[in-house]
Amino acid sequence: MTKVLRLETLAAVTAKARACGRRVVHCHGVFDLLHIGHIRHFEAARRLGDLLVVTVTPDRFVNKGPHRPAFPEALRAEAVASLGCVDHVAVNRWPSAVETIKLLKPRVYAKGSDYKRADDDVTGGIRREEKAVRSIGGRLAFTDDVVFSSTHLINRSFSTFPPEVDAYLEAFRRRHPARDVLAPLEKTRKLKVLVIGEAIIDEYVYCEAIGKSSKEPTLVVKHIDDERFAGGSLAIANHAAAFVGRVSLLAFLGSTDSSEAFVRRKLRANVRPLLLHRSGAPTIVKRRFVERYHFTKLLEVYEIDDSPMAARERKALHTALERELPRHDLVIVADYGHGMLDDDAVKLIERKARRLVVNAQSNAGNLGYHTIGRYSRADLACLTENELRMESRVRSSDLRRLVPVFSERTGFKRVIVTRGKNGCLCWDRREGFFEVPAFAGQVKDRVGAGDAFLSVSALYDGAGAPLEVTGLVGNAAGAQAVATVGNRDYLDKAALVKHVETLLK
Repeated sequence: MTKVLRLETLAAVTAKARACGRRVVHCHGVFDLLHIGHIRHFEAARRLGDLLVVTVTPDRFVNKGPHRPAFPEALRAEAVASLGCVDHVAVNRWPSAVETIKLLKPRVYAKGSDYKRADDDVTGGIRREEKAVRSIGGRLAFTDDVVFSSTHLINRSFSTFPPEVDAYLEAFRRRHPARDVLAPLEKTRKLKVLVIGEAIIDEYVYCEAIGKSSKEPTLVVKHIDDERFAGGSLAIANHAAAFVGRVSLLAFLGSTDSSEAFVRRKLRANVRPLLLHRSGAPTIVKRRFVERYHFTKLLEVYEIDDSPMAARERKALHTALERELPRHDLVIVADYGHGMLDDDAVKLIERKARRLVVNAQSNAGNLGYHTIGRYSRADLACLTENELRMESRVRSSDLRRLVPVFSERTGFKRVIVTRGKNGCLCWDRREGFFEVPAFAGQVKDRVGAGDAFLSVSALYDGAGAPLEVTGLVGNAAGAQAVATVGNRDYLDKAALVKHVETLLK
């Protein structure tokens, strides 16, 4: 019989072993590149009982960054099964081993010595797994032998990055140890964060192309399905909420077709919504028609009223700003240029925000009418290369020439220019320039990547992190965002920490 079993079959095997009085030992992990440390761990675990079973994390739950695992789950299971000390292997069904432990009911759940310090496990997984094994009458045991890192070996010998990115990461590791890169996350937990900007609902209408209309030169598609996401400032608040105790969100919804129930349902529990309403206008919806098979966007339709707000609505906004700005340590402005923030609101924000991070997005609805130049103060400004060139009225000059001039004209202390697949260019008046490469693996959808980058870089800036570190962690967040559709998934602290740790091993 093959040693690689379905999980349900493995549960039957362990049940039979227990009935015969045999001690079942269970190991669990990614095992992405089997090495001598794993082999000795399995051998030591085997000595703790009579039957050693191993479960492997499935590909979809490997949270070491979008470029992992290096080896698919079937090959990882086959590699583990090839060891004589291992009796059976199965690919897990869940993100962690908690449910698996309860299914297999081992006498001993064995982990390597690098898991002894539960406080170092940012996911909290080892504590949950210990609780699970105790609940079924078993115990947690640690093997103690030579420790290697699969991630370190993969980064050095099987890297998926171009040589220039590997060279950058090698130099970055020498300048910034991983513990220093992740330390700002502890400071961000205590920040009082206010997000200001338009609430946007991103709607994806999935279609199948049928062909050309027989009467007109028009593409005809068949509707398959649709999906809605909380985007714009809603997404930024949700991303930030993964890292801080509570986030306040100041945004406008429409009074007609407000979708307020949807918005409130989609916000994370620790987001405090301060929702104002615009009379006679809908909540902004950006509807994208997508050919499902190739995930090709065919057409985008806006539901929007971007005319100037009424006096009473401006007054309500200004009153909320007067009240909320002094209460927060960090203010993140996501100005999508759809009419929420008038000049008086901008001046109020600039005057009263303790620390201010600004993004003023150029998009199809405001192109040529809206640039970040309307702001005269920001502790950190995030903008795309195209937005900088539009603001500077220069198409092709070297960015390193444009950024200092732009900063001098606007008064911005720090500037990060995002450049898509080319990463980001960071500039600080004292620290100078840093170029940070992109770390994206497979790009599924670029929508929402800028929001993820802005959220994390703003928090790192608010925690006083070095600018290059801010750029690197922001790029890691962007890499996670492009691996999913739109804002279907928001950033997760544990996943981002694992990703950064993976990059820096």
